[in-house]
Amino acid sequence: MPGGVYRVYPYRAPVANLPLRTRDLKLMKHVFLSALLALSAAALPLACDATALDAPLACNESGHQFIADLAQQQLIDPTPMRVERNSINAFRPAKGADLSAFGFHVFAVVGFEKDDPMFRTGDGEPLANSAYGAVVFGSDADVQDAVTQAGSTAIVHHVGPHITAIFCKRN
Repeated sequence: MPGGVYRVYPYRAPVANLPLRTRDLKLMKHVFLSALLALSAAALPLACDATALDAPLACNESGHQFIADLAQQQLIDPTPMRVERNSINAFRPAKGADLSAFGFHVFAVVGFEKDDPMFRTGDGEPLANSAYGAVVFGSDADVQDAVTQAGSTAIVHHVGPHITAIFCKRN
């Protein structure tokens, strides 16, 4: 084309013509990103399927009922992993169970009922005749705000940095 304008496009070699190392890196990057996307998509429903303990943590049931219901649903291991001096029994969530309380991830469930064979007794004075709750990841203030907004009468207790207990107790 005389007097015309010619456009020069940069030449991109097809992936097959790239040196072996560059081609392998591009392929590994593609496979990694595809796998990451697939795992993220698969994990999304799991994050939404947490069993919420909000209703029982409104403090309207006994320690026996709370723990027995969770054990019957196979959401917790029915054998306590720890018994405190004040007789509070700590139960771990069952393998594959995802529990939440007021939007916070639960990593332990606690409970006690006086004279109930489901619970072991500690060597100190029991906290209450009946008590139950959940131990969550979250700051005291954030957990207290969520419990208050939900209208629960549960007690919020500091356990450690970003670890908080939500308790219901009856005497």
